[in-house]
Amino acid sequence: MIVIAHLSDVHLDGDRRAADRTRAVMEYLDALPYDLDAVLVSGDIADHAKDAEYEEAAKLLRSRHPLVVCPGNHDERAAFRRGLLGESPGESSGESLSTEPVDQVLRGEGFVLAVCDSSVPGEHHGFLEESTLAWLDVVLTDTPPETPVLVAFHHPPVPLHTPYVDEIRQFGEERLAALVERHPHLTAFLCGHAHTAAATTFAGRPVLVAPGVVSTLRLPWEAPTGSFEHVHLDEPPAVAFHVLGDDGRLTTHYRVVAARR
Repeated sequence: MIVIAHLSDVHLDGDRRAADRTRAVMEYLDALPYDLDAVLVSGDIADHAKDAEYEEAAKLLRSRHPLVVCPGNHDERAAFRRGLLGESPGESSGESLSTEPVDQVLRGEGFVLAVCDSSVPGEHHGFLEESTLAWLDVVLTDTPPETPVLVAFHHPPVPLHTPYVDEIRQFGEERLAALVERHPHLTAFLCGHAHTAAATTFAGRPVLVAPGVVSTLRLPWEAPTGSFEHVHLDEPPAVAFHVLGDDGRLTTHYRVVAARR
């Protein structure tokens, strides 16, 4: 049995509230009596992409389990690389950090987690660059067909019937769908961005959306009218557990975590 914990949208901003909620989730995962196969944090790590926010993230997003973190629309690639991946400019060039997509792969025992950067510098919507799609194609091609591959990114590639999120979802998704057709062992898509636990499908695969840590989104039929009333700050943070059974079936559980006050 393979178990992957999935959290998203911590939006660290230097304020105690976001930090306490993130710390509560990470401490909960570290205290589990089971060794997780991976912990995925699917974007919007920093709220304003400041260096101090990534310094805080580097302290909070630590785990005894294998951990992988990807950028979201609130993140900035160079600051993300510097603060979380420890990358720096060339020693002699003095040039700015690379703005290329932050694509990463975690190869576990019996599974592969391919984490794609769907962020668009300076924008809030998502889009997978051609280099990312080519990279993902290679990861899938190099993975044996009997090994399941989970693909993660920040932005959902389909509408979730939440207008304020759907306007800035991942676009250009038809290119990703074409890639899916060539790789039957692509098992599911894992994403964040929506600040609500959700499940749907794309290109014949499950799309599993992690709840938000910093806040919860009110759905259109829950939200009163008025600006920003779709954001619910009183709901506790939560985490998803994606379970790949020995029979190859994928199951997801969502668990609420008590936040410190």
